[in-house]
This record gives sequence, C-alpha cells and structure tokens, in this order.
Amino acid sequence: MRIIGGQWRGRRIDVLARPALRPTPDRVRETLFNWLGQRLDGLACLDLFAGSGALGFEAASRGAARVVLVERDRAAAAALARTRAALGAAQVEIVRADARAWLARARERFDVVFLDPPFGHNAVPPLLAGLGAVLAPRARVYVEAPAPVAVPAPWRELRRGAGGQVHYQLLEWAQDGGGDDPSGIPGNV
Repeated sequence: MRIIGGQWRGRRIDVLARPALRPTPDRVRETLFNWLGQRLDGLACLDLFAGSGALGFEAASRGAARVVLVERDRAAAAALARTRAALGAAQVEIVRADARAWLARARERFDVVFLDPPFGHNAVPPLLAGLGAVLAPRARVYVEAPAPVAVPAPWRELRRGAGGQVHYQLLEWAQDGGGDDPSGIPGNV
C-alpha cells in the first residue's frame, strides 16, 4: 500500500497479513482527503484503530502537526514503527494499547479522528459516545463500518459514501453549537 498525497506521496506502508486488518483503499482515502481538504497543516489527528496506519500516515504526509496511532496488536504496532522510521515521521506517536482503554485515559484534543474498528463488534456507536472528551470544537470524525451509522446530536453527518462492503462517513462534532471553525478544516465539505 502507498501513501497517495502530500510529502510522502508514493512511499510504501508496511501492511501485515491479518484477517481483521482492512487497510482503507486508495480510492476511499482519496475521497476522504478531498472531503477534509488536501492539507491538514497544524492539525492534531487520532487514528484510533490504526491497523496499517494508512489514514494516520496519510494525515502526517499532508501536514498534520501531530498524529497518534493507537493499535493493540503487537505485530501491527511493530509494523507501524517500521513505517514511521522509514518515513522519518517524527510527528507520529504510536501507542500500543486497547483503543477503548486508551480513549478513557486520553487528555488531549484532536481536530480529526479516524475511526475504523474491526467489523462485527458494533463498536462505533459507543465509541462515538465516548469521543467527546478528546475532540476539539467542530472536530471531524471519519467512520468506516459495515453499514451507515446513525448520528445522534451533537453529531452532524457531513458526507457519506460506500465501496464494496464498506460504508464510510465524515461526521462533525457540533457540541459548540456552531460559529467560527477554529480547527482550520474547511467547513464546506
């Protein structure tokens, strides 16, 4: 798999052969980063179920100031570390932990969150309920799931798409009730 945009465009990402590992395909990543805007300069991003790290490394390649990759699997975390070293991605932090446990302890705020948990666990609704504490005002959350996810307030769905067996959505955390967008992410997605 390759990074499709930014400073590391064309560089390879180490992807392990694991049954539950579903790296986000190039076409879907291209759509997502068109929705977010091609550059994420200065933003803090969280890839909560990192897997291959394709989304997090793509964000770093496109200027994100900080990217946290959370991955429980030891071998997958080691592959993430190899990719980080190969890219020289100093702004990427790899955390080997259970995503839910890490989220319960996290104290940072993120502008963009990539949420792609293993399918079959119906994990997205409870994760969305617990994300508020780590989200910057008007944060964007990208979700991949086997079916579209219902988005209760204070969430707002900005975009959605589907490809094969995967549905993906871009959500906005609208807890602040609107106004200026301090995240720097274009509001016209």
